[in-house]
Amino acid sequence: MINLETLEYYKDTLGYMSQQLSFPEKLTFHPQTFDEIFNEAHPAYPHVKRYRELMYEKSLSEIKALYTDTFDFNKKTTLYMTFNKFDTQKERGQMLAKLKVLYEMFGLEMPSSELSDYLPLMLEFLYAVRLDGDTRAQENMQLLIMIIEDGTYPIMKYLEEKGNPYGHLIRGLRETLKHCIVQDNEVIGHV
Repeated sequence: MINLETLEYYKDTLGYMSQQLSFPEKLTFHPQTFDEIFNEAHPAYPHVKRYRELMYEKSLSEIKALYTDTFDFNKKTTLYMTFNKFDTQKERGQMLAKLKVLYEMFGLEMPSSELSDYLPLMLEFLYAVRLDGDTRAQENMQLLIMIIEDGTYPIMKYLEEKGNPYGHLIRGLRETLKHCIVQDNEVIGHV
């Protein structure tokens, strides 16, 4: 179950994560944005702080090359959350359609150039969506976060194993989302 108030509280974090997981631009790493969102009490703070430290050691052109090598040329770290999850294209197509309907149900018009399981798009949706009193919110946000959780776990493990700075960012995202989940004592998820 998702705590919608906590999800609302972390909207800016999710917007920040969406920006960091999109193709890097000069403003992607503006320090003021980080300082406005994160403090030592934030669950993602140590991870995002380490990610930023590692990125600040690189030039923008090196960061762009790292981004492309990490997310565009490696099937193990694709930002399409259902890419490696479904056995058939039909199953994946059904999930993509379901996500598109979910976005539209909450007022987001899908960009025609992007698939609905693209992680930065999913995070941007969570940043922008208004859930106030919508009875459909609980079930739909749970589905969305479940897809993100399932999709990011193998990416995080692979990136951490390779020493890739984006592994810290993905771990920070997962720590943030973990705080939005109401823990059931019988359910123990991936960290």
